[in-house]
Amino acid sequence: MTTAHINRIATAVPDHDIHRAFIDFADSMIPEGTTRSLFRRMARLSAIEHRYSFLEPIASDDGEWRDSEGIYTRGSFPPTARRMEFFERFAPQLARRALDKLGLSEAERRAITHVIVTSCTGLYAPGLDFDVVKHLNLDTSVERTMIGFMGCYAAINALKAAHHIVRSVERANVLILSLELCTLHLQETENLEQLLSFLLFADGCAAYLVSAQETGLAIDSFEAVTIPETSGLITWRIRELGFDMQLSGRVPAEIKRALAHAGRRVTRGRDPLSIDLWAVHPGGRSVLDAVEQGLGLPADALVHSRDILARFGNMSSATVVFVLEQVLHHARTGQQGCAMSFGPGVTAETMLFHAA
Repeated sequence: MTTAHINRIATAVPDHDIHRAFIDFADSMIPEGTTRSLFRRMARLSAIEHRYSFLEPIASDDGEWRDSEGIYTRGSFPPTARRMEFFERFAPQLARRALDKLGLSEAERRAITHVIVTSCTGLYAPGLDFDVVKHLNLDTSVERTMIGFMGCYAAINALKAAHHIVRSVERANVLILSLELCTLHLQETENLEQLLSFLLFADGCAAYLVSAQETGLAIDSFEAVTIPETSGLITWRIRELGFDMQLSGRVPAEIKRALAHAGRRVTRGRDPLSIDLWAVHPGGRSVLDAVEQGLGLPADALVHSRDILARFGNMSSATVVFVLEQVLHHARTGQQGCAMSFGPGVTAETMLFHAA
């Protein structure tokens, strides 16, 4: 049977590094005392050095940080409609940046048969799928699929869809775009757990090509592991003031416990230590620690995931593809790999692959 391969990956982020500015901004929303000190400590321990946004942080005369678009003003955070206006304005710009880096030739563009887009941070119609077709001047008959609101594991589900397409449609060439503007959905709050979740997220985009061409990373199998009685630990709902995320601090412990029991299921009976390449979604330092401990992995197993976390933070669905790009650059022919991403459920979506 035909094997689908991830042939090529290109990634892009906006220009503005907002990590330090956000820490100062969030700090100003927390009353002085123990909670503010704890937030600062957790920020230092986050293992994140940079996060990027379409918003440019600007220091005002009073010493407080503001954004260039005036979205986040204390006491008047924007409604959902205004946030979606910014998504419609800035998402296509970031998409074009990643698509151009993918470097598709004219012949490769003509060969594209399917376009899949993942995003959980914005929507409009005609949407990003049409923007991709227009920007690359693809045949307007290409099949388009939107995978929305699945959170951080959406890219694995997009790869599942591409895998099935390539195995069932002769000469299929599937272009996937995973794009998230997570910084659109900050909320004005003094809640420490919610502010710590905002400390993780950033904007980013990945464009990747999947076909039967035997180059890159060959997709072997998929496995979804849903952890019982955890459905309330990660939620993502559309509210009046943007998309409202709840990310419980219990998530890492639940992931660790689940993987300790289901690790051999994820690896299809193989010892996790026999896996050469790990592409784990860096949902945060504690999530990576939980995967490492739950599977009994050595300290250097998740080096690519930790590198992406440090340089870019958590970009929701795009993030695991950033890690796969690193893996693709370093893989040697025949090496076995496992990709893994987490999201609502709580569910781990996993993919086994090998370097072609």
